[in-house]
Amino acid sequence: MRYIKLVILLLLVQLIYPSIGQAAPSVSANNAVLIEQTTGRVLYEKAAHEQQSIASITKIMTAIIAIESGMMEEKATVSRDAIYTEGSSIYLEQGEKITIEDLVYGLMLRSGNDSAVAIAEHIGGSLDGFVYLMNEKAKWLGMTNTHFDNPHGLDSDNHYSSAYDMAILMRYAMENKTFQKISGTTSYQSENRSYSWRNKNKLLTQLYDYCTGGKTGYTKKTGRTLVSTASKDGMDLIAVTLDAPDDWNDHISMFEYGFQQYKMDSISEDGFAEFRIKDISKNIVGYLNEEIKYPLTESEASSLQVKNYILKEPEDETIGKQLFYLEDTLIAEAPIYSKQQAERQPTMLSDMLSFYNELVGK
Repeated sequence: MRYIKLVILLLLVQLIYPSIGQAAPSVSANNAVLIEQTTGRVLYEKAAHEQQSIASITKIMTAIIAIESGMMEEKATVSRDAIYTEGSSIYLEQGEKITIEDLVYGLMLRSGNDSAVAIAEHIGGSLDGFVYLMNEKAKWLGMTNTHFDNPHGLDSDNHYSSAYDMAILMRYAMENKTFQKISGTTSYQSENRSYSWRNKNKLLTQLYDYCTGGKTGYTKKTGRTLVSTASKDGMDLIAVTLDAPDDWNDHISMFEYGFQQYKMDSISEDGFAEFRIKDISKNIVGYLNEEIKYPLTESEASSLQVKNYILKEPEDETIGKQLFYLEDTLIAEAPIYSKQQAERQPTMLSDMLSFYNELVGK
């Protein structure tokens, strides 16, 4: 009887004083990370910087290099090496001529290793040439725990990355509209085929309504790897898991945590404002030309600090900066421009300035 009373009491406490927030997600993955796409803020991580095998999520790099090459409409001639690449395949035939665009769809939706080799040979001139491009791109993106040895992700001692590095890569790739479209496509039919390729990403096709794309991976040695994206209420998230037996649920759990705990708050809006210069008894008018949004928890939003730094000797129409601090850490900044620059703008900004002057009687 005492046990039953205790259970009832606990339930009543939960009803009267509901829990604020949600505990960090429990994931099966050996390595994991969740980031917000526009800012890159890490919302959750688990051994995110460890170097690990990554399997076919490698193909995100292969795809973005192919897309940015400007060769998407060109036709590649499929080699013997391509068709005999082990692992997953889109069943290319030796001598077949197929567009790079079709190959990228086959790469991302069906994880074709033969497709990866055909892309690499056409764009890089050889596998080695393409791998060089992959590693140069990784360095440029700041992927400090990454080295590529091939374009498909088959196991190699010299082929590795980290959950965080792959999130950096996906964040970059998702800025490309063509990549966004391909990554988020559920099925695609090449002109060279009489059947469609269906995306292997079950989060996108079956399991999670907010999923917008991603890439799966698996080898026996590496285990299951997954990169996925999701969007809800104006916030875009990227999740990465490495060696995750329950990756689908890992990603759903991380996404739900991110969407429930964080909101994309407008911490600064574009427009005019008055700023005071220290030690000078007058205000000056400046304007901000962009709205800044940042993912914050409810408690973080209430404790955010904003500081305006005004230059006594302005430089190139920039009269200062608006700085945003979270627990004494600078998280964002925005330049403050002069009225004179706004006056020189031909349309909207000059209209805004006129309206502002009317309001303040100037």
